[in-house]
Amino acid sequence: MSEQAEIQAPPSAAAPASSSRPRKWPETVIALGVILAFCYFAEWELVVVLVSILISFILAPVVDQLQKLRIPRGVGSAIAVGLLLAVGYGVAYYSYNQTTSFIENLPQYSKEIQGVIGKFKQRAEKLERTTEKVLETNPEKTKTVTVQQATSWTDKIANSFGSLSHDILALSFVPFLVYFMLTWQQHARSATVMLFRMENRHTAYTTLNLISAMIRSFILGNFLVGLFIAGVSTVVFALLQLPFFYVVGVISGFLSLVPYLGVMVAMVPPLIVGAGHLGSSQLIIIALTVLALHIFGINILYPKFLGSRLQLNPLAVTIALLFWGWLWGAMGLILAIPITAAMKIIFDHIDALHSYGNWLGE
Repeated sequence: MSEQAEIQAPPSAAAPASSSRPRKWPETVIALGVILAFCYFAEWELVVVLVSILISFILAPVVDQLQKLRIPRGVGSAIAVGLLLAVGYGVAYYSYNQTTSFIENLPQYSKEIQGVIGKFKQRAEKLERTTEKVLETNPEKTKTVTVQQATSWTDKIANSFGSLSHDILALSFVPFLVYFMLTWQQHARSATVMLFRMENRHTAYTTLNLISAMIRSFILGNFLVGLFIAGVSTVVFALLQLPFFYVVGVISGFLSLVPYLGVMVAMVPPLIVGAGHLGSSQLIIIALTVLALHIFGINILYPKFLGSRLQLNPLAVTIALLFWGWLWGAMGLILAIPITAAMKIIFDHIDALHSYGNWLGE
């Protein structure tokens, strides 16, 4: 009897361990729900913080170089932020002048643009008349169709980003956040590492370094790829004598970096500008040029500059774009890849989440 009791003891001791696992699932679901709700309701606040982090990584090398010249880090951070604001103002001022010039010259070829639009309008009216005739010949099958007026793109942007006053108020925090992130960079990193237990601090320090390197590579890689596509696009548009090629080429080049939708979005500016000025063959050349540059940049240049840092499989990237695009709109599409890549780095250094990191990886 004693031997049987000893044999039966281990199963009774192991029972609480097996029964404790299901209890973690409700806590996990609740935690994920809280995080999702927080990300949804604090959209602009989180976007501002994440954008400030990206900008601080861009300006960090400038501050480091100024610090090597024996300039205090606080002063160097202020100089870097001042340069950023000056560049932003210059780009905005130049873009405004070019847009104004484009609007002033728009009547010169507005008739051609109206002719192109008129052809599509005539085809739509012809299709509508054909549909009406079919419905008249089949009165029994006629149904009342309620057509809702589609919202304009301006309404969609307003709904995505909120009111203008709220946007300006949120964006006004970006320079201050960037300045404090640059000034207290080392303190923030060391303080973050100190939040963990002693045995986990080395892992936390390594994880933060890998995330920092990934963000720098992401920013630099996107800038170099966008610069290359913009440069080639500008040259091709200039050879085709596209109006405002120096502005349209840059806009189309960097819009091409938008994941998946980039090739369609990048075609819109040059095709709209050239619709009333260039022939159909030239417009086809523009579309093919944008398509070829997008394919070359995304499939060759992008992996060369970012492949070793991101290590995300296409399925994970697609799901991340859908999720963050649904949650945060346009800004979610921009921030989806760095957020997902940072999550993968964190998962890879936590034993309990290592399997999720493998799922996100290549």
